Amino acid sequence: METAHALDTIRHLFDSQDLSVLSTQKNGQPYASIVAVAATADLRRIIFLTPRTTRKYENLVASPRVAMLITNSQNRAEDITNAISVTATGKAFPVLDEHLENLLALYLDRHPHMKFFAQTPTTAVVCMEVTTYIMVSQFQNVIKIEVTP
Repeated sequence: METAHALDTIRHLFDSQDLSVLSTQKNGQPYASIVAVAATADLRRIIFLTPRTTRKYENLVASPRVAMLITNSQNRAEDITNAISVTATGKAFPVLDEHLENLLALYLDRHPHMKFFAQTPTTAVVCMEVTTYIMVSQFQNVIKIEVTP
């Protein structure tokens, strides 16, 4: 599968799935969390919200290198060969600059039901800058895409 087709598949996956698994770590201890996500059109950034009081927030502030898994698996036997899973790797950080308004608008356009949560003073808007996508399809077909800045 060529890179352009793989990126189209990844875009479709982000458009069709609301949730992703975020992997953080602190002091060598991994931690996984489910988050609602939105990706920018160029797939260079993934946005999610989290309270600043959570372990995932504490972990990503301490160690910004993260991974995120998004899949269309439906927990069925045929998913072994039919499901597509994408792991994104990169760095995540709370958005505190002039990009906050635009990134939050992108997120709320995808998840309008999260507006109240987004307006809570303890909620952080977090941006993951993606460096690599690794897409697995048909059980063992693996494609790695480096995302250039």
